[in-house]
Amino acid sequence: MPPDRAPFTRETQLEKYLDEIDAESEKNIESERHGRLDRTSLPGHPRLKLGDAERLTSFLIQETCAPDLETMAPYLWWMSTQSSANISPLHHQHVKGREIIITEDPRLHLVWIYNRIFIKPIPRYLLSHTFWEHYLNHPESPLGIHRDIVRRSALGYLRTWNWLITHESDFVMAKDSKLRLVPPDVTWEEFSAFVDQLSSIADEEVSGRYGGYGELRLTRLNFYGKFILRKWHFQKVHGQYGAYFARFYAPILFFFSVLSLVLNAMQVELSVEGLISTQWAAFWDTSRWFSMLAIVFIVLVSIGLALLLLAKLLDEWIFAIRVRRQKKRKLVVGP
Repeated sequence: MPPDRAPFTRETQLEKYLDEIDAESEKNIESERHGRLDRTSLPGHPRLKLGDAERLTSFLIQETCAPDLETMAPYLWWMSTQSSANISPLHHQHVKGREIIITEDPRLHLVWIYNRIFIKPIPRYLLSHTFWEHYLNHPESPLGIHRDIVRRSALGYLRTWNWLITHESDFVMAKDSKLRLVPPDVTWEEFSAFVDQLSSIADEEVSGRYGGYGELRLTRLNFYGKFILRKWHFQKVHGQYGAYFARFYAPILFFFSVLSLVLNAMQVELSVEGLISTQWAAFWDTSRWFSMLAIVFIVLVSIGLALLLLAKLLDEWIFAIRVRRQKKRKLVVGP
């Protein structure tokens, strides 16, 4: 897609407010047309004037860019399937048992943890052809040097809706009054015509976060973020100390339970050694073998669980490396 074109046509745009203002001043000179736009509010944000370049730039960077994920982008293949199509439609999110949580933070869009997935609603201004034409595509955009990263981030974000809404049932869910992921005045037919054009956006045209990756697991982002971002976490999950420490209870209890069983078995073994074998020979034999079998069983179960975890980790890494090599091979050979 050429850098001076919007990802959709003027006919299929879903937000026409700026388009109507632009059409009203069609007969005026270029400076007057821009003047009318400058006095207009950003669609969906009545407190922000398009003419306030500094505030507009800061706002768009905050609303579309994810600096932490751009830093982690070269390493995201450690944490996620290497495919921008790795995004389940809204109806399938429920099949997976996930609750859809609204977020306005672009870092959290399509990030999931356990039974929750965070999704950012579509801003109205990104549905406007005039906005793209004047602010994201124009070489003299008020965004200045930030135009490219904002544009690439916006392209990547918009493209995700090509997979999030694939059926009318997804669209009905998106328009639910509790979610409002898409503007309420948009119809299924209009949205289908709009989103159909987004499938042509290539990975090379979007930001690193969206260039080959879809859904991201928050637990892995938090784990690897300690080493890549030099921060305690990518996104704080627990707001209370109790909830934070509660996650350690299960492994600690498991460890102490195993240790207690081993020690009890050893104690039984030592106790039966003190029995008089001539009077308690059968019981002595049974107790000794039972305690030894208990210790062996506990050790084997512990080793088995450790090997299972190792096997799953190795399987994920082997798959990630294989996919990465295939992608590199395609880049060398070409389409």
